[in-house]
Amino acid sequence: MKVVSAREAVREIKSGSTLGVSGFRWAGCSEALFKGLHDEFRATQQPRDLTLMFSSAPGDNVSTGLAWIAQRGLLKRVIGGFWGVTPQLMKLAVDEEIEAYNLPQGQIARLYGAIAAGQPGLVTEIGLETYIDPRLEGGRINRRTPADLIEVVQLRGRDYLLYQSHPIHAAFIRGTVADCSGNVSVEEEAALVESLPLACAAHNSGGKVFVQVKRLVPDGQISPQRVEIPGHLVDYVVVAGDVETDHRQTVRSSFDRSLVGQGDPAEVITPSELAGERLIIASRAALELKPGDVVNLGQGIPSSIPQALAGHPLATSICFTLESGVIGGIPHPVPDFGVASHPTAMVRMDDQFMFYDGGGLDVAFLGFAEVDAEGNVNVSKFGGRFIGCGGFMDIAQPAKRLVFCGGFRAGKLDARVAGNRVTLQHSGQSPKFVGQIQQKTFSGPYAWRHGQKVTYVTERCVFELGERGLILTEVADGIDVERDILAQMDFRPQLASPLRVMKVAIPNS
Repeated sequence: MKVVSAREAVREIKSGSTLGVSGFRWAGCSEALFKGLHDEFRATQQPRDLTLMFSSAPGDNVSTGLAWIAQRGLLKRVIGGFWGVTPQLMKLAVDEEIEAYNLPQGQIARLYGAIAAGQPGLVTEIGLETYIDPRLEGGRINRRTPADLIEVVQLRGRDYLLYQSHPIHAAFIRGTVADCSGNVSVEEEAALVESLPLACAAHNSGGKVFVQVKRLVPDGQISPQRVEIPGHLVDYVVVAGDVETDHRQTVRSSFDRSLVGQGDPAEVITPSELAGERLIIASRAALELKPGDVVNLGQGIPSSIPQALAGHPLATSICFTLESGVIGGIPHPVPDFGVASHPTAMVRMDDQFMFYDGGGLDVAFLGFAEVDAEGNVNVSKFGGRFIGCGGFMDIAQPAKRLVFCGGFRAGKLDARVAGNRVTLQHSGQSPKFVGQIQQKTFSGPYAWRHGQKVTYVTERCVFELGERGLILTEVADGIDVERDILAQMDFRPQLASPLRVMKVAIPNS
């Protein structure tokens, strides 16, 4: 192991290599290494034509993380899960400057383990009958992207997808402390992400592992139980020069001790009270919970469900999880989605998705951008741009119960609630329940065939998935079915008889 500067480190990356990077927004973001690669390329035009691979893009949606390396000539191909915080990288893909793939975040995180183990790939059902399926789009983002990275295989009479393995020649990962032998601990990181399997994949591919840390300590000062990346996997260590800018814990915080479970939970400042459509949707969605449920919360309105349950007896029996590997606590909203104040546990992101893929979730709460008559959902490509599926498919497809949460229409929306009665001040600018979605991120027919219970909660009504598609089952008091619902959709759903009154308050027991 060598301790070097970021510029010295990245000079070891050869043109044409595959670079894997770990992280989840700013959690685990190797900012100093990204800057170093940017500076070296600008100065020397080397290395060139890299393949970049990431599960969830590190960055802040402005100018950090992968934004540093979104450079023509530096990148040839990008394979990513969630692209939504890297507009510069998205532009390269949309402008056909690079080959570009969008694959499920969890499958990328888990594929590193398959690569490390010398396996041909990762076999899974995640992505079947969506745009990931090679019989549809194969996860390709643009016309410049020719090759299939996924193939359909049959095992025991069932279709699966094989996400193909390929070597990782260099890995950027992040820790908190490294000792002189290269052992790395992560005690101040807000999420464990997938650093260990990525390091193993690079090492076993004959590649190099680059680790960014806050500080160095002598050998023997890191307890063996706290070592996340053992020294034999580490080739180069880079110490962040400016922790405030290069090794922040999250977008909003350089270091918040509550994110690693330190301090008094009473010290945590909770978000402002819920109101309007967010309160209505989060409260109605929470009625789908049962005592003891293990739950995933997606970003947006779903992350407000614990707040809607604040002080309710049910809250203490629910296990809330985030795809980043964080379990329990108070989830933070965007831009720091993926971390939580006072979590009860943290696991690696790839292990969290292993649990999800096997059906471990009792219920998942996710957002939506578009829904069609069959109950198909799009969250990955809309409004002339794409953000990618992230962990959406990994969460939605295997969960026992699935609750989509979102405003009935896109654009400006203002719903008020008094008691159980809802009034609309602004009804939104464009439909989200459309005749044809722009991309199939979730397959309603697939879910129905596999016995999944699917509910769609909005501020004015609730739909359920049936054999023939969407069924309107509940309408809020104060909402006119024809004027406020059916006239605002591009298709006419099935209507339950009788229609139930939608509850917008959580009972105390």
